[in-house]
Amino acid sequence: MMAAGRAAEMGRRVLLLEKNPMLEKKLLITGGGRCNVTNNKPEIRTMLGKYKGNDQFLFSAFSQFSVQDALDFFNRHGMGTIEEAEGRVFPVSNKAQSVWDVLVKYMKVGGVQVQTNAAVVGLSFDPATHYIIVQGKGEKKEIIAKSCIVATGGTSRPETGSTGEGFLWLKKFGHTIIENDFALVPIALTDLWAKNLGGVTLKDIKLTTFQNGQKQEAYKGKLLFTHFGISGPTVLNMSKAVGELLHYGEVVIALDLFPGTDDQELKARLQSLLITESNKKLKNTLSKLIPASLVSAVLTLGKVDGETVNHSVRREGRITLVALLKAIPLHVQGLLGASKAVVSSGGVALKEVNFKTMQSRLVPNLYLVGDVLNIDRPSGGYSLQLCWTTGYVAGSNS
Repeated sequence: MMAAGRAAEMGRRVLLLEKNPMLEKKLLITGGGRCNVTNNKPEIRTMLGKYKGNDQFLFSAFSQFSVQDALDFFNRHGMGTIEEAEGRVFPVSNKAQSVWDVLVKYMKVGGVQVQTNAAVVGLSFDPATHYIIVQGKGEKKEIIAKSCIVATGGTSRPETGSTGEGFLWLKKFGHTIIENDFALVPIALTDLWAKNLGGVTLKDIKLTTFQNGQKQEAYKGKLLFTHFGISGPTVLNMSKAVGELLHYGEVVIALDLFPGTDDQELKARLQSLLITESNKKLKNTLSKLIPASLVSAVLTLGKVDGETVNHSVRREGRITLVALLKAIPLHVQGLLGASKAVVSSGGVALKEVNFKTMQSRLVPNLYLVGDVLNIDRPSGGYSLQLCWTTGYVAGSNS
């Protein structure tokens, strides 16, 4: 939609083909329906540092359409934005529909022709006639175009239309397709107690991965318990690394509820609470230190009797509780697949794309944008910013 709107703004005659009955099903479900538009990192180098070593490719594109340009674009088109934790930017309305409305209006002003229920089943290039786009699975229809922008996405959330056909077309053109994988997915656990906490959110926690008792990586942020395990921004961002570890054996994630407090400080806090409420039961007092929803699980895991009156809690019990609050073990069963992925990794090799224009280096007037490209990134607005930037640049040059 960004590419089409920009191409029309540049004076091109534009046809947008959408195989779904409506535009941008995936956009409307991003950010839980709120749509994390971008991440407010106006300094280009800082922003590109989030794209895992691809900054040398992306610098030219982001120099043409940066985070600030994206914010200005949406603000100029009547959509206010608000910044939340860790730089995440959302529409003031808290509705993805607001973003959708801006893009639809942008295309309408430019005169973009939109066809929905228009599944593309083939794409070929003829030096004489340019691009031949084949529509329809029954009665097929050919469309001739001077240039073509492929914005078919990866393979995440296939129910929204991202089913990977674009990679098949591009491979026929000679493009190298890096094997597609799921980059941002929730993590399934074997722990029944964790699954019973579905819907509980924890903020400012730390998750550390372990394999064979060896510490791997640590991540700080927010955690959401679900009926299958854990999700949330921090979990999504660590999922690819967890998936790689699973190839080599069992993975355990240690949940630290107090990452800014060491064991001795936490022990002192717990002891102070037990003394202050010496005649109350441990299970009731513990809820003043950690979320009430976690109390039962922590006591069960530590094999500590919550019915014990605080003045009778033994030293061993206090040590066990402190150790648990700093490292609750979460046993990884696996990663959820494409149906739950936020984005997929893999795609066209970046060296085969000219990022000054987003044009293929192998085929003239063929432009590649968004999830078609092999670019990993974390959650937090970075995926949509990649769409705005690459779409805008492609639209400017197609």
